[in-house]
Amino acid sequence: MTQPIKVALAGAGAFGIKHLDAIKLIDGVEVVSLISRDIDKTREVAAKYGIGHCSTDLADSLALKDVDAVILCTPTQMHAAQAIACMEAGKHVQVEIPLCDVLKDGEAVVELQQRSGLVAMCGHTRRFNPSHQWVRQRITAGEFNIQQMDVQTYFFRRTNMNALGQPRSWTDHLLWHHAAHTVDLFAYQCGSPIVKANAIQGPIHPVLGIAMDMSIQLKAANGAICTLSLSFNNEGPLGTFFRYIGDTGTYLARYDDLFSGKDEKIDVSRVAVSMNGIELQDREFFAAIREGREPNGSVAQVLPCYQVLHQLEQQLNAA
Repeated sequence: MTQPIKVALAGAGAFGIKHLDAIKLIDGVEVVSLISRDIDKTREVAAKYGIGHCSTDLADSLALKDVDAVILCTPTQMHAAQAIACMEAGKHVQVEIPLCDVLKDGEAVVELQQRSGLVAMCGHTRRFNPSHQWVRQRITAGEFNIQQMDVQTYFFRRTNMNALGQPRSWTDHLLWHHAAHTVDLFAYQCGSPIVKANAIQGPIHPVLGIAMDMSIQLKAANGAICTLSLSFNNEGPLGTFFRYIGDTGTYLARYDDLFSGKDEKIDVSRVAVSMNGIELQDREFFAAIREGREPNGSVAQVLPCYQVLHQLEQQLNAA
């Protein structure tokens, strides 16, 4: 019998809970340690999921010899340093998107992964959502080529609250977090690197210190283009909506649902073993560990996305 992969999960907030729910559905994986800022909340979540060890310090979990891998669902600004700490402790690591908010930090993560040979993956969930997988299957079969992607990422976050309506201890970012999803997906689906990128942003919020509205244009080497609109000012509908315009059709991805350009629903229920992108992402992480291979969404594969974001940040700062 194969030994279970024992996991420490850092971050008991909204996204950490999504991973805990996903891991319950995956055989041969056990969460043995939970780390979060508030020890009382951490213990409460740990009790609900049957997790035996709790701490407010990631180092405590990294010191546990039976921990094989770590999933980081912590504030953006901690991602790169914590991913490095996990690999220095000999642990495989999956860090939630974004890999970093400073390019050189992401480059350091990739350098250590390549030197250590450990599995290091970033949670670019759009690669795993069945709706986007269905489109990719058509592309790889030579049945569809992207000419344009039109993407809207809209939230209502004029105060610093998380997805559960709870106060956040950190500030989210349209460019380094939410744009990362689309920048990576566009290049991934096109199978072609991004060669041109432009961005403009609206006023900086006086309290949060971030732009609340942003527009990004991308062009891939193969000629495909992408227009991305992002806002924290939008009252609804909320979420990210993708329109794929190609040479043989148009497809609209809304959450886990996919529609044709004529608004006909496409069945994507048989694309993968689950309709849950987080579960599919986690399955890939654990499969890569067991099989000793590079995962889809490895830190090396997604680094070009952060190179583009760095370029866009420099452009915005110079404007």
